[in-house]
Amino acid sequence: MTEQPMVKQERAARTRDTLIRSAAEVFDREGFPVASLTAISSLAGVSNGALHFHFPSKAALADAVEGAALTRLLAVTGAEHANGASRVQILVDVTHGLAGALRADVVLRAGFELSGEVSRSPLVDLRGHWRQWVEETLERADAGGELRPEVAAGDAGGAVVAATVGLEVLGARDAEWLSAATVSRFWRLILPTLVTPALLADLEAGGTCVA
Repeated sequence: MTEQPMVKQERAARTRDTLIRSAAEVFDREGFPVASLTAISSLAGVSNGALHFHFPSKAALADAVEGAALTRLLAVTGAEHANGASRVQILVDVTHGLAGALRADVVLRAGFELSGEVSRSPLVDLRGHWRQWVEETLERADAGGELRPEVAAGDAGGAVVAATVGLEVLGARDAEWLSAATVSRFWRLILPTLVTPALLADLEAGGTCVA
């Protein structure tokens, strides 16, 4: 009996997704330079031939991991928030969301690690995407009068990006750096220097939950 084309496509898509996740786990555990395709195919439960059918090289697999990680990052930064929420509170909330996602999702974590891998040219710059989102959010906060007059949005963006990327790098080996407590301590430290006194009292350094 001939397998239906739709069934074959679904099976191929599942195999591809399994390979991407397995590659992310191996890259996360061993690092991209020493990770082997044999280890990836073994973890995925497929032959080397099946792996090469979907991905001709380790670099192609890394590109696919980054692409999948970008989808996850965009879901975090594009999450819905309460109407009327300040831009700074949204930034705080999304930072907590990103930290939690990095702890739980090996594909997202590996994608960020690959973006900083010096032995390759990344297809997708996840840290660059994160930087752009942070800077745009703080520019909107500044335009809305949320930042202190002496605070330049660009300077604030650079500080937040440097700190959060630092937490991401450290968190790759010690998840405590990505804990809600650590992220909250960071925001409790920086918020008084960032926002106006009138807004500070209304902000939650620990993030807010939207039903």
